[in-house]
Parts: sequence; C-alpha cells; structure tokens
Amino acid sequence: MSVLDKPYKLASRSLGAPSTTIPVGGAVLGSGDVVVMAGPCAVESRQQLLEAASGVSRHGAHVLRGGAYKPRSSPYSFQGLGERGLQLLREAREAYGLPIITEVMEPGTVGIVSQYADILQVGARNCQNYPLLREVGRVAKPVMLKRGSGCTVEEWIMAAEHIMSGGNMQVMLCERGIKTFETATRNTLDLSAVALAKRLTHLPVVVDPSHACGKWYLVKPMCLAAIAAGADGVLVEVHADPDAALCDGGQSLTIDNFGDCVTAIRRVATAVGRRVPASEPVAA
Repeated sequence: MSVLDKPYKLASRSLGAPSTTIPVGGAVLGSGDVVVMAGPCAVESRQQLLEAASGVSRHGAHVLRGGAYKPRSSPYSFQGLGERGLQLLREAREAYGLPIITEVMEPGTVGIVSQYADILQVGARNCQNYPLLREVGRVAKPVMLKRGSGCTVEEWIMAAEHIMSGGNMQVMLCERGIKTFETATRNTLDLSAVALAKRLTHLPVVVDPSHACGKWYLVKPMCLAAIAAGADGVLVEVHADPDAALCDGGQSLTIDNFGDCVTAIRRVATAVGRRVPASEPVAA
C-alpha cells in the first residue's frame, strides 16, 4: 500500500522521512538508544516525589514521570494534586536534573501543563479525544501518545496524525496494553504492535509494562521483552513505598527493584546491539 492509500500521511514511513528522534535526558529517543522513564504514578507529596526522583536518578533513569492530574475510574479515588503537583515536579527536575513527563487530560489545561512539563503525555483514555489532540498539536513540546485500550494499531496511529497535522511532529507512541478476555493481568501487552508501529511509522515507540500488566513482578520481564522487540524506551512506575501509594501501588517497583530492572535492561540492550546511555542528572 502506498502512502497515498494510507489514512495517515505524516506519520507514515512510506513518505521516506527519516526516523523521528527526540533528545531526552542525555539520550535520543528513536536513534537506537534505549530511554528509561520512571517515577511514581501520581505525585502525592513533596517527600514522596523527591525520594522517588532521587532513586530513579541514581539508577540511571533519563526522564522522571509523575501524574499531577489523574484520570481515575472512581470519582472517589485520588485525583492528583493539580498545579501543586506540577510545581513539585519542577522542583524535582531542578534538584535532580531529569526532564519530566506528565499527563494532560483536557484542552483547557494544556497551557499550564506545558509551562512545567518537558514532555506531555496523552493517556490511554484520551487517545481519541480529538479536541485534546488538536490542542497538544499546537504545542512545541514532545508528546507521548498512549494507545487506547480498545484502539487498533491504525486508530492509534491516526490519533498521532491528529497531533502532527496541527504542526507538532515530536510525537512518540506508547503501547500500554489492550483489553482482551484475559483477566490475569490488568491489560494484555501487545508487543507485536511495537514492531508493527515501527514498520508503519517513523515515530519512536515506548512501552509501559506497569499499566499493561498491573503487577510489579511482571514489569521487569516485560521491559526486557519490549527492548528485544525493538521498543525505543520503557515507562516504568516506581515508588519508594508501594504499599503506601495512593495510586497503583501494586504495579510499582521499589527503588531497589528498579535498579535491578535497569541493570537487566542494559544487558538486553547490549545483546541486541542497542545501548542505554548514561543519564545526565545533577547532584541534589
């Protein structure tokens, strides 16, 4: 099928465009580097975030993740700290030198999140929120687009096309599991989508095994599988005390487990001709 026949024109690899590369934290996503993004699901407090930031920085993360605005299934669950959470993320970036990625949930908050974040994340629930996609398409910052739990690969790429058609070409895709009949895991991680998306598009692809599996002990093996499948990076949830987490503690690695995971990622990356560059954190 030629690019003219495909519904996605800008994202298509058929156009002959070079692979999209996005510099982040001492690494270059999409260049062959393996980028590690890590941190808590939600920013809960200053102490919690700085402890996590210190830990992931020490073990080689390139990007600090943390949610200031949280789309939760229950209205009674912790919804995030809002702008206060963004302020704490900025403090953590200044303390440890890691760029931050955080979720933007609605068009009206794109402006304020962009003031703080280095990378904007569009979550799975908003993968086909077209007003939001159009708004982040106007922002001159990288955007991570998570695959919707019920989206086909083509629908996922078409969502990226909405962002790119607004002028923002710094898009990375994130596979985080889809809904199937299986109930043993939170979602079903579709690693075939990683290889397929990299063949069909020139965009970097990241894998989020934490949300895909929902179980901390599956995160490491799925990170390794993702790198072997060609993923450009991984997005991992890390909490200093997962049992006390206000959000998704059961799928969060401890800081020590994260260190072990990164060590294993480095070995697999080397085995498949890739590398995990040293991050560029600053001393706190």
